[in-house]
Amino acid sequence: MTTAAAAARPSAPGSAAPSATRVLHVAEPECLLRIGEIGVAAAIWRRAPDPVFAAWIDALPPERLPSLRAAMPHSLAGEAVIAACDGAGLSPGRERDLLAGDVAALALLFARAARAPMIRLRLDVVRTDSCRKFHVDNVRLRLLCTYRGPGADYGVAPRGETPDRIDRAPRGAAALFRGRRWPGETTGLVHRSPPIEGTGETRLLLVIDPFEPDDEDD
Repeated sequence: MTTAAAAARPSAPGSAAPSATRVLHVAEPECLLRIGEIGVAAAIWRRAPDPVFAAWIDALPPERLPSLRAAMPHSLAGEAVIAACDGAGLSPGRERDLLAGDVAALALLFARAARAPMIRLRLDVVRTDSCRKFHVDNVRLRLLCTYRGPGADYGVAPRGETPDRIDRAPRGAAALFRGRRWPGETTGLVHRSPPIEGTGETRLLLVIDPFEPDDEDD
């Protein structure tokens, strides 16, 4: 795995520039802002889901899970989630407030990390093997957090192939991944949605990207 020091060394003449491949596993949300360090391709804030919230979200029928796809100032993320919960017929309560509050906090962290006051926010209800191939997203930076079901798979693959070793972000973890548009270093870390088709599982996935007016959704 490429270290920060190695990534900072100049490449030999005629060789390809080194890719960022380090994954930082952090215990504090502020440490996600280290995504800009040399050689870092992803930062993952590992945290245990609230057990009462996890039981609540797991018990919801898939058609009652909130779904959302919109561009907005990061400050409106919590309100957008509340509106999505209203649209799904979810009654007000502690667990609904926890979801909205967590998305709002992650949106603020993302806006700081990406220097993007406007964001694209998605809550995706996933039942198939969407994004099943390993890839690098066509964005500067992306935040993924799985509230229900397994988290994203990831691994080092500088040439874009399937990684030799595949790791998985824990459920509830907030993971920042550099994308193709990250300025400077390329990234040699790829990720995918975990294969769940045919298992009966349903995931609830939060995705946050910087808002770029001319971009199509990825």
